[in-house]
Amino acid sequence: MEKLKAAQLKKIFQAETLSFETTAEIDSYTEIIGQNRAAASLEFGMLVKSKGYNIYALGISGLGKTSYAEEFAKKFAQDEPTPPDLCYVYNFDNPKNPKLLKLEPGMGITFKTEMDDFLTRLRYELPRAFAAKEIEDKRSNILKAFSHVREDILKGMTLEAKEQNFGVKSTNTGIYFMPIVNGEIISEEQFDELTQEQKDEISVNSEAIQVSAAEAMRNIKEWEKTVKKEVEDMEYSTALFVVGRHMEHLFVKYADCDELLKYLNCVKEDILESIEDFIDEESEEEAMQAIMPWYSKRSIEETFTKYKINVLTDNSGKTGAPVITEYNPTYSNLVGEVEYDNEFGNLSTDFMKIKPGTFHKANGGYLILQAHDILTNVQAWEALRRLLKTGEVVIEPLREYTTGLALSGIKPESAPVSIKVIMIGSYFYYDLLSEFDGDFKKLFKISADFDYEMKCDAENINRTIGFIKKFIAKEKSPEFEKMACIKILEYSARVAENQNHLTTSFGKLSDILTESVVWAKKDKCETVQARHVEKAISQRDYRGSMFEEKLTEQINENIIMIDTVGKRVGQINGLAVLDFGDYVFGKPTRITATSYVGKAGIVNIEKEAEMSGSIHDKGIQVIIGYLGSVYAQDFPLSLSCRICFEQNYSGVDGDSASSTELYAVLSSLANLPINQEIAVTGSIDQYGGIQPIGGVTYKVEGFFDLCAQRGLTGTQGVIIPAQNVRDLCLKDEVIKAVEDGMFSIYAICHVDEGIEILTGVSAGTKNARGKFQPGSVHALVMKRLKEFYKKSANEE
Repeated sequence: MEKLKAAQLKKIFQAETLSFETTAEIDSYTEIIGQNRAAASLEFGMLVKSKGYNIYALGISGLGKTSYAEEFAKKFAQDEPTPPDLCYVYNFDNPKNPKLLKLEPGMGITFKTEMDDFLTRLRYELPRAFAAKEIEDKRSNILKAFSHVREDILKGMTLEAKEQNFGVKSTNTGIYFMPIVNGEIISEEQFDELTQEQKDEISVNSEAIQVSAAEAMRNIKEWEKTVKKEVEDMEYSTALFVVGRHMEHLFVKYADCDELLKYLNCVKEDILESIEDFIDEESEEEAMQAIMPWYSKRSIEETFTKYKINVLTDNSGKTGAPVITEYNPTYSNLVGEVEYDNEFGNLSTDFMKIKPGTFHKANGGYLILQAHDILTNVQAWEALRRLLKTGEVVIEPLREYTTGLALSGIKPESAPVSIKVIMIGSYFYYDLLSEFDGDFKKLFKISADFDYEMKCDAENINRTIGFIKKFIAKEKSPEFEKMACIKILEYSARVAENQNHLTTSFGKLSDILTESVVWAKKDKCETVQARHVEKAISQRDYRGSMFEEKLTEQINENIIMIDTVGKRVGQINGLAVLDFGDYVFGKPTRITATSYVGKAGIVNIEKEAEMSGSIHDKGIQVIIGYLGSVYAQDFPLSLSCRICFEQNYSGVDGDSASSTELYAVLSSLANLPINQEIAVTGSIDQYGGIQPIGGVTYKVEGFFDLCAQRGLTGTQGVIIPAQNVRDLCLKDEVIKAVEDGMFSIYAICHVDEGIEILTGVSAGTKNARGKFQPGSVHALVMKRLKEFYKKSANEE
């Protein structure tokens, strides 16, 4: 047993070890701190370019995993090639499937601008060319020639009709022949009054003239085709000249790019086949819309949209590969989407409404994602997995996945991409994906494990101070004094809960730094002092301590009954830790044990009430093993003993109170009172050895706070496992009380040491005859158990 000294209760950082007075005298440290294993994993993962070597960075929250991943990715990305531009263009062969173009970095936006300029010039030059006098004269001459031929054919047909006593009437709907009798055209009524002989003659003549008329109309139609072809040939040659002249520089500039040459040829042929779109700005669609307002009339701009370029990713002016951190990885944000316009209930779209996703933007580079965000967004993980397996991005509406119904529209060509994914997450998500997705470890072959602590050596101390300087530079905050830095280091050790380590949770340190600066500014100080750091820590605790205060009030009002004076048989103060995430604290809990004759053994009341966890149940079984090994070598145990955590209504788990429960059992069996001024924590093995537990700092402080409120007597204290001494990072008020002899902390290695402190009676050892010393704790327990055994045997 060791009664601890004040110097053992927290990590002492000597001010002399820091060679500065304020952080103004030191440099920032910008490298990764305390994560050598994770850094090596990240670096190796970045170097391997083979498929499947994506990285999962795992560890608890607040270790700076995302920041470190971004820094590593940017470091590697700056020396890697800039990815190509991705562009979607109209597919002239299949308009429903827009084509993808992969162009050199920066070429996409340049080509888009050139096509826009070309289209603008063409829309001006083509109508102008066709409106030229020379072209109009040619068209007019062709049409005049046709008009003369048509007139000659109709004139000949009219003369022939007259010879057959028929007049000719020409309308928009056709040519009609009307009989002539006595030199005058007759009506239908007059025709009915004719004799049958006259009617028959007219009928015979009519058939003859109809044959001649049909032949004449055939000749006119043939001439119309000839004329139309002549006009089209003339327009085509005119347009070819204009289009060719304006496209020539594009064909020359992109002569080495087969993909663009093929596209430009398609554009050229489509323009030549759609000359009327450039010449006739008005169409019959306007008339349709006048009748039916809901009729979707194409605007001039929509007509020419198919010649535009949709630049999906523009890498002009960029060097190296992209590094993108996506904090909202919805399905649409990842793979992109096709937008739709709603006009009178009709959905319409085109290739210019294709929007890029994060996968497109991160092509050729690095994408950093949060595992939680990916797994909580519908179809996001499926989209990511499909990308990593196929190397392609397919833009498909999410509706097709969620409803199974296809949304009619366009289906863009899939985009081949190459991305190194760094997923940030906890061990829980890593285990979850490993267990339920067989592809996960094939796709994420590198795991970068981030440690939550680092050794408290000179190197890491200096790096932590360098981190403080980095924070100051980034936030443009006042400098920190030396003693303020000492307080930050003490806080770091407290967060790590180990005197030999510092925390790597720099997010928590950043919070304290930020709040310390605020208190310094409030005091109108030019530098951040130690008292400002202390104020930041104490106020942070105060903000989260409401529930602790409520519990303390109930204890002080004796609603929750905890004795801190006197002695009681079978009753002891255990210690528990309550973790509320941002705030952790310890509180005493009353544990009682009763024993009597019987064969039930140790009964865990919490288990009987289904309020005990499996680890706590194991601790009870260890107690039974200890009792058997110490007292039941010559006769069987015949007792019933019930252990209870009094006034516990929320359940119990863990074995950190197993030694405490054993002390209560021994007190009950030996009928020896336990000093209520001493609280206990510690796990035991079956041989009575004391094992380390967690949260020892909070447990000690929890009992100290209660004793301090009720008044320190100098006889109060806490028993802890000896292995936990290095984990103590106590508050200054606890350390001062120990230094002044007003509070004690005992470090023990065996149950015997603890029972002696609690009862003031020697635990006892066996003599040569295997008997315990008379009057010792073990002798009294053995005596009581023998009495139980005899009574039990007599009853049988």
